[in-house]
Amino acid sequence: MAKYRLDYIWLDGYTPVPNLRTKCCIKEFDEFPTLEQLPEWGFDGSSTQQADGGDSDCVLKPVAIYADGTRENGALVMCEVMLPDGSPHPSNARATILDDENAWFGFEQEYFFKKDGNILGFPKGGYPEPQGGYYCGVGYKNVGDIGRAIADEHLDLCLYAGINHEGINAEVAMGQWEFQVFGKGSKKAADQIWVARFLLERLGEEYGVDIEYHCKPLQGDWNGSGMHCNFSTEKLREEGGKEYFEKLMAAFEKNCMEHIAVYGPDNDQRLTGLHETQSIDKFSWGIADRGASVRVPHSFAKNDWKGYLE
Repeated sequence: MAKYRLDYIWLDGYTPVPNLRTKCCIKEFDEFPTLEQLPEWGFDGSSTQQADGGDSDCVLKPVAIYADGTRENGALVMCEVMLPDGSPHPSNARATILDDENAWFGFEQEYFFKKDGNILGFPKGGYPEPQGGYYCGVGYKNVGDIGRAIADEHLDLCLYAGINHEGINAEVAMGQWEFQVFGKGSKKAADQIWVARFLLERLGEEYGVDIEYHCKPLQGDWNGSGMHCNFSTEKLREEGGKEYFEKLMAAFEKNCMEHIAVYGPDNDQRLTGLHETQSIDKFSWGIADRGASVRVPHSFAKNDWKGYLE
């Protein structure tokens, strides 16, 4: 038997954006534990906007486990929050997901580094050179001295964990980066992106930086941050066809505002029709059009409208 460090991870009840929370326990196993071996645990929901002080116990139900490359015998345990009676907590959005193994997702998570409240690379009280040289940039003047080190180390931690991390790049604004995660199945993809975010935020502690996911942390002529979602269904990959594609786009247009409502707060600040975005109150699609709501890759259109969309 060996002692294993289990870091349980969950989302709190803060709105409009939940925060990641974590607590650690030590358990003994013969080898790296399986999900089925992990016990449920509890926490004080009155400290996370998930319960009142008079009845504060909430339950952590493990739903995914990953290896922790920063800890000996370490495991990262993604959890759902449950009520004591076993039903999902009202803040438990994961429990509402329709899980389809044939739905594939590629998430492109953009973010900024912040140090002492300022975007990394911005001079105190001022601005760096305008956008242009930062995207996929090389050299200190374009990416600074620690941004790439953090992004590279984060990539390695994700791969060690078994997260399907697919790459990184410096983004359009100074201090802005992106990582990509691919997952098959709605819940599996969601678990991976949340644990990847957890690893990035925890890594930032070592460098004295915060990770800023807000969609528009900089006003003016600076790009905001999104999480572009590349997606496909079994029918879209195997059958496709322009007629089916056009029906899909019509459905997206019809339900556009319902989608926007759950895409996170303040997107009216980012989706302005500028900086590679469509206006928040419009829907459009276009081949290789980064200003459209849905970007259609050339490869998709050339392959009889089969494949994935962004």
